[in-house]
Amino acid sequence: MSNTTELGDVETARRLAADADRAVVKAGTNSLTDDQSNLDDDKLDKLVDDVQDLRSSGTDVLLVSSGAVGAGKGRVGYESETVEQSQALSTVGQSHLMHRYTESFDRYDQKVAQILITQSDLDNPDRFTNFTNTIETLLEWGIVPIINENDAVTTEEIRIGDNDMLSSSIAIGSEADLLVTLTDVGGVYRENPKDNPDAERIEAVGHNYGEVQDLIDSSSTASFGGIQTKVAGARSVSEHGIPAIIARSTEDGVLEKIDAGKPVGTVFIPTNGDTDD
Repeated sequence: MSNTTELGDVETARRLAADADRAVVKAGTNSLTDDQSNLDDDKLDKLVDDVQDLRSSGTDVLLVSSGAVGAGKGRVGYESETVEQSQALSTVGQSHLMHRYTESFDRYDQKVAQILITQSDLDNPDRFTNFTNTIETLLEWGIVPIINENDAVTTEEIRIGDNDMLSSSIAIGSEADLLVTLTDVGGVYRENPKDNPDAERIEAVGHNYGEVQDLIDSSSTASFGGIQTKVAGARSVSEHGIPAIIARSTEDGVLEKIDAGKPVGTVFIPTNGDTDD
């Protein structure tokens, strides 16, 4: 941990996360699909269990979910070699994904709603107002909004996996108190943990952001997606005074632990724009 990220700041960030009244939870494709990129029912059910754990404490949850393209592959048996094929697969997969979410949340007698958006919707003031009004109404009704990018009409989101940045924009715009990004790794590491299982996890990111950025730039193999966009999204919300956590989706009771203020993954300390680049 950098000496500019003090223990007290970390504990304060965890406490803020635990006290959140509204959380955006983003689940990546790998948190919802199997090794063949097909929708994994067990993973989806665990995610729903975790969301309900958090909601049971009184926290409103906006669920940003990837996985439509993967779910489409499983339904039709095609692989996507072009953007157009990915878009077509997403249209098949999105309905299947929502069907499974509906089934899984039904175990708790919990209603859900689907919202498909693009970054342009969030950037347009009138559309964004409509979006937030819909969110507020759904939450007032006790319904869980499940949000995904509208892959059928966009291209960049499919190419770079931009649900990470989309979720940060939603967290900021909806005045959430917490962003949790669930992924297949346990946080941010000093080396790529998929290459080195003994890589050291970074407990917290705050004023040491520049150091962390250098580390992930050197350890990441892709120009887009992966840990880079997750870190960028987490940094964005932390600069708006919102704590963010990147954590492993398979960890037992991951959201319940966050709600209890326990150390989970990598926490991004709210900096209100004050970082060492």
